[in-house]
Amino acid sequence: MKIVDIRNLTDAELAAKKKDARQESFNLRLQQQTGALEKPSRINELRKDVAKLETVLSERRLKLQVKSRTPKKPADKKK
Repeated sequence: MKIVDIRNLTDAELAAKKKDARQESFNLRLQQQTGALEKPSRINELRKDVAKLETVLSERRLKLQVKSRTPKKPADKKK
């Protein structure tokens, strides 16, 4: 999930996605303990997604204004 997409969601959608991601994370941890986990990297992806969701929720709760970041252009190197 990209942060831009997350910021476009409503508060209710953010809370629902956070709950779903935490539930999926719990299920993946159970699969990991039983040895049935096929894609271990998914646990880290979910953890980062939950952090992004919580960040946006807390920004909204604190009423912080977040500027959108524009990608930096690579510097031209002359030889």
